This record gives sequence, structure tokens and C-alpha cells, in this order.
Amino acid sequence: MTDVTFVRLCRHALRRFAGDSRGNIAVIFAIALVPILAFVGAGVDYSRANAARSSMQGALDSTALMLSRDLAQGTISASDVAAKASAYFKALYTSTDAQGVSVTVNYTASTSSTPSNIQITASGQIVTQFMKLAGFPTMDFSTKATTTWGDVKMRVALALDNTGSMASSGKMTALQNAVAGSGGLIDQLSALAKSPGDVYISVVPFAKVVNVGASNYAQNWIDWTDWQNPPTIQPANGSYQAAIPNSKLTQGQWDMVGPGSSCPFTSGNGFSYFGCTSAPASGSSSVSSIPSSGSYSGYICPGYDSASHSYYNGCWTSAKTSTVVNYCTGSGCSCSGANSTCTCTGSYSSTVCKVNTYTKTWAANAQSTWTGCVADRTQPNDANAVSPATSDVTTLFPANQHMENNVQYCSSTASTKLGPIVPLSYSWSSLKASVNAMQPTGGTNQAIGMAWAVQSLIPNGVLGAPAEAANTTYNRVIILLSDGLNTEDRWPDYGNGSSQASGNPIDARQALLCSNLKNTKDAKGNSMYTIYTIQVNTSSPADATSTVLQNCASSPDKFYMLTSSSQIVTTFNSIGTALSKLRVAK
Repeated sequence: MTDVTFVRLCRHALRRFAGDSRGNIAVIFAIALVPILAFVGAGVDYSRANAARSSMQGALDSTALMLSRDLAQGTISASDVAAKASAYFKALYTSTDAQGVSVTVNYTASTSSTPSNIQITASGQIVTQFMKLAGFPTMDFSTKATTTWGDVKMRVALALDNTGSMASSGKMTALQNAVAGSGGLIDQLSALAKSPGDVYISVVPFAKVVNVGASNYAQNWIDWTDWQNPPTIQPANGSYQAAIPNSKLTQGQWDMVGPGSSCPFTSGNGFSYFGCTSAPASGSSSVSSIPSSGSYSGYICPGYDSASHSYYNGCWTSAKTSTVVNYCTGSGCSCSGANSTCTCTGSYSSTVCKVNTYTKTWAANAQSTWTGCVADRTQPNDANAVSPATSDVTTLFPANQHMENNVQYCSSTASTKLGPIVPLSYSWSSLKASVNAMQPTGGTNQAIGMAWAVQSLIPNGVLGAPAEAANTTYNRVIILLSDGLNTEDRWPDYGNGSSQASGNPIDARQALLCSNLKNTKDAKGNSMYTIYTIQVNTSSPADATSTVLQNCASSPDKFYMLTSSSQIVTTFNSIGTALSKLRVAK
């Protein structure tokens, strides 16, 4: 082959190679492989950085919360914040990818107009595995956390059963030890206070009624409707409502009653549940006839009402008129039992006895004679925490002259007293003295204890609870203890002091109250109240578990069923421990 021929063949082969497209895919893939690997590598490196950042965020959030707790509880000072933040964060952040991690913290203490604030910022980087091929050897990331809080304060209302059954099985003594004894609840809660006012406690002893203190008689939140009215127009007493005149006492007979007349009332005779007394003062002696001499001549004073377990607070006065009517006629007619103006003429079948008539005026006792008892509010306000308003009498609290088992429990001279409510206080010795003075009395009305526990927590309310400061977190707690089932309240139709009527109407009112309280929210949308309920069930045979107490608790773990008095102490200790944990920054 000549040189010319060889050159010609090479040229021909080169032309064929240049025009052949069968190798393009491999070339294109080789060229595209570099950016594809770069993008995949970038995704891997970004995922690693994002994981390190997410872990950092969680550690930072926890650090901020723990710092705010420590500052709120006073376990660290402002000068300790930076070192404590670093220590917390290092213990919590365990990412092995992160390099060059740094943390900065800024703490601003609260003022009169701004809350406390912590801002923490953290940053770091990862060493890339793929992006370094594209000239990025590291990837930076950062995050921050902020927590804002005010002071955390606690206000606890103790609604404590003071009914007669608390005298059995050592329950009252156990309750006093649990609350007011050495190491008891008051001691536990007082230990949480760094400064006066950090923790407040109120005490609400309850039976059928509560005692708000006789010195409050001039307050405009008292409802005097029951107090001022005679039995004939007492509100809401259902089938126990007295009626004069009625089928037992005609209008004519009622008109004849005056000085010297026989008492027109007979307890349990179908229209009244009371007799007559010698004077308008509650506790006056019973009499069989209307006084005809002395300061209360002609006063017709209804006495103790066995249906409502209370005294009426006044008397009818009787003023003689010029009208004379026949008292009786015929054989056997005489003035026996009639008033002193009765005169008779004739004899046997022609006998006619005449008597003057009297107008009646109801005169209520002075409000200053009230002993301090109040009953349930008029429905529906017995089942809510609405503040009283003088424009709506149903929002006011009914004065009541309660008496049961021959004892006026709210009277300062009673042998067995229902102690007055102690408004929110941090006078620990006074609170303990109040608890230790409690005595078992009367029947059970848990709802009124709960209602007044709430009233004691309402800022600037009827019991003078201190105002709540801005930028402050308040834990409002109610603890309700009762050793029995509900048996009576303001409405005699609902219960007689031993048992309640069919359908548990007292429980129904309490259930509605508890539901309303549990659904009450604060400005942040959180539950306003944390409610603990305790049933002390030492009866034999045992009472049924109280559904209304179970459902009243804020959550199932806050209802306690106790079967012995000894458990009262341990239960209050457990609640105290739980409240200690609750008093942290949120």
C-alpha cells in the first residue's frame, strides 16, 4: 500500500467517526453526572444540617423553660443566667454532626408594665461530605427560643365539710391534722411563698349553709327577701310553702287571732311546719297562745320551721278593729281559747260569743340581729360564679337564720358553731386556728361550699380577694372534701337533712355548678380553676361513690375516694406535693 493510499484511508475513517452518533449518550451522561451527584450530595448534607438544627431547637426550648422556672422560683439570679443556660444546653444538645456550637442568652427582668423575658440564640455548622466538592466545605445553621412569663402565684380555696357525720371515725380530727397540723397542707403551701402574697389560702366550712360573718349585715350583696317576708310569701319552698288563710285556717278565723288567742299554727299540720314563740327574737320560747301583755302583746311570731331548718325573722302585729263578729254560736260555744275580747250572751242553744277582729301587719326583725348564715342563691345563680349586682336580687346571697338539731349554728353563742369563712389570707396561724376550731354540724350541701370557695377566689369580690396583677400567672385551686352525700339545701322539696328527693335534685344543681366552673377559661383560654374533690367514705354500709364529686374534679386523677380517716392526711399531702409542682412558670 502506498503512502497516498494509507493517508486516504485514514481520512475516510476520521470522516466516518466524526459523523457517527452512536456514542453520544455515554458522553452526555458523563458530563451530567457531576451536577447530579452535587445535587444529591447537597440534599444529604442539607438533611444532616436540618436534623442538627431541629435537635438544637428542642434543646434550646427546654433550656429556656428551665431557666424561666429557676428564675421564677428564685433558685438562680440574673448573674447566673448565662452559665446556667450553657450548662443546660450542653446537657441537652447531643448532636454529633454539629461543630462550632455557640449559645447566647439575653434576660430581661419584669417591670410594672412588662413581663420577664428570656431570648436564647444558638448557632453551629456541619462539615459537608458532598458539597465540599462544589466549594462549600461547611454548612451553617442557627435557631432561637423565647419565653415570657410573669410571677407565678397560687390561690387555694378549701371547702371543708363540717356536717354532723364528720364527728364519727375521727374524721374531723384527721382533717384538722391534714390541713393545719405540723407538715400539713398549710405548711406545705406556705413554704412555696418567696414573698408575702405569693400564696393565699381561704377556708370555707360548710354544712347546709355557710357563715359569712354577722358583721357583714350592712353589705349590699346580702339578699334579705327571705328574711323580711312572712312564711306566707317565702320564695321557692315548693310544697312546704305556708299559706294563711287556707283550708286549715279560714280568713275569718285568722282575722279573730289577737292577744290571748290560741296559737293558730301547729307544726306539721299540713300547712305550716312551725309553732308560735313569745317574741320575734329567734330562739324565743315556744308558747301556746298569743301574748296578751308586755312588750309583745298581740305579736303572732312563727317559730322554728322544721321543713326549712330555719327561723322566720319577724312577727305579725295585731291591731284591734271596730268590727265584731260571731266567734261561735249554740250549745257548747264558749270563749275558751279565744282572745281576751271575746264576750258571750245567752245559754245553751242560744249562746252567742262575739269577738273583735284584728288587722295583721308583718314586722321583720332588724337585719343587725342576723347571725351570718347564707343559703344558696336563687336559681340559676346558685350554679354559677356571677358577681352580685344590686339591680338583680337573684345574684345576691340570701340571709338565713339557720337552726338544726336545736342549735343555731352561725350564732356566736352556739354550743356547736359553724365557723365563718376565712377569706384569702397568708396569715398561716389564723388559718390554722380557723381549721382547728371547726365543729361537726347539720346536714350536707356540698354545692354551697363549692360556690363560696369560688367566691373567695374572685378578685375584689364579696370576700375581698386581692386584685390580680398583670404579667402574673395565677394558679387558682379549689379543694372540696365531704364525708357524705348531699341531703339538703335551700329548697325543702329537695331534701330533708337525712336524704334528698328522688332524682337527686341537689346533686343536679351541684353538677351544673361544677360544669360551669370547669368550663370557665382565663384570658389565655386555659381553665380558670383546678378542682380537687375528696370523698371520705367510712360509713357502714358504705355510701355509694359520689358521681357528682367524681365529675366535679378537673380530671379523674384529682378525685380521691377514701375509706378510712387515716387516708385524709396522706391525701392532702399528695395534693400539696402536686401543687408544689404546679407553682412553676408557664
